[in-house]
Amino acid sequence: MWTRQHRQRNTGRLIVPGLCALFLSYFGFHAYHGEFGMYSKYQLQDRVTVLEKNYQAINKTRTELESRVQLLHDGTLERDMLDELARRALNVSRPDEVTIMLPAQN
Repeated sequence: MWTRQHRQRNTGRLIVPGLCALFLSYFGFHAYHGEFGMYSKYQLQDRVTVLEKNYQAINKTRTELESRVQLLHDGTLERDMLDELARRALNVSRPDEVTIMLPAQN
């Protein structure tokens, strides 16, 4: 009868800790870089800051336009404002006036 003698390997002892390390690294990576991870949180905060600045600029423009429209409503119609708007729209001036042409503002 033959007796087989072999050296016992240590690889069996590393399988479970290796799999655990793989799982932990996978979930750790996605906890930081995933769609709802910590890095995405900072990106969203930066985007919120940019959009709030954009909102404030748009809101300021809207307020200015509303105040100009309010001047054209009945009862508060100012003749100077109406005259200025009409001359600008028609590009007309009187012979005794000096006209200064400014570049259009966007």
